[in-house]
Amino acid sequence: MKNSKRKIAITVEKTSTGYSAYADLEDVFSTGKDIPELYQNLIEALNLAYEDEGVEITRENLKLRLDLKQFFQYYRVLNATFLAQHIGMNPTLLSQYVRGKKTPSAKQTEKILSGIQSIGRELAELKFV
Repeated sequence: MKNSKRKIAITVEKTSTGYSAYADLEDVFSTGKDIPELYQNLIEALNLAYEDEGVEITRENLKLRLDLKQFFQYYRVLNATFLAQHIGMNPTLLSQYVRGKKTPSAKQTEKILSGIQSIGRELAELKFV
């Protein structure tokens, strides 16, 4: 089997029992109690779907898409006020996005995502003594 280079867009939705997801351009669906389990189940389902092509799907092939409200529900460790200050956004506006009261524009969504990724890189580089 060869590793696939393609990126597969996955839409994720929060459910009462965990998470549900589907591949946007494929006929593949899966569920999981949390995001790590959802990844595992999606990879298994996609590998079954691509079995005849001799292609192996890995986590690197998946591009999960969550809305902001679902993201902040799952990653509660990330404080929206801190993020707003980090990216130079009004905390009240970000709070409205997080609660689903307003929908951010594509530009605002990119700004938020870049800020989250920046914080992630900072955390990944930390060393405790």
